[in-house]
Amino acid sequence: MSEPERCGWSVKEQIYRDYHDFEWGVPEFDPRALYEKLVLDGFQAGLSWITILKKRENFRAAFHGFDPEKIARYGKRDVERLLKNEGIIRSKSKIDAAIRGAQLFLDIEEKEPGGFRELIWKHVGGKPVQNGFKTLKQVPAETPMSQGLSKELKSRGFNFVGPVIVYAFAQAVGMVNDHIVTCHRHKPVAKLAKVRPA
Repeated sequence: MSEPERCGWSVKEQIYRDYHDFEWGVPEFDPRALYEKLVLDGFQAGLSWITILKKRENFRAAFHGFDPEKIARYGKRDVERLLKNEGIIRSKSKIDAAIRGAQLFLDIEEKEPGGFRELIWKHVGGKPVQNGFKTLKQVPAETPMSQGLSKELKSRGFNFVGPVIVYAFAQAVGMVNDHIVTCHRHKPVAKLAKVRPA
């Protein structure tokens, strides 16, 4: 049986193909999952996504399943523990950003209507943008939307949220459908855009 056509970036390794086929571009509205993805994209800064993807389960174990309430209380011992963990990216600035991000996340969830989900999704009007790119070369690295979301996140105190990182995040969580039109996932992901949880 022949392989279905995929976006070219995903074909090199099975872990990438699985991520592409089952996760990338699927609209994500769960606030905790959005926080996790934003943290992981922050750790990706200066690296390739596959590096993070291969370490994702290590990150989840090290960061208590990306539970913001636990991470927000991390202190010096936790930072030292993480800096000794060879299974993750050992960057103090990125670890500090994850902890600060958890504290900000909890504050937003508690005080703002719609919480973290609304903060993120309002930048695309609450529903995924359906792009129709024919080649990977047409897919942008950043857009006015990601620049606006980046600016807001930075103004609130988040780090490692530049417009390029934020656009990669938006692609991953389905704020935009950037599967090329010949990819076997383009149409199924477009159909998912019609279903948003209350």
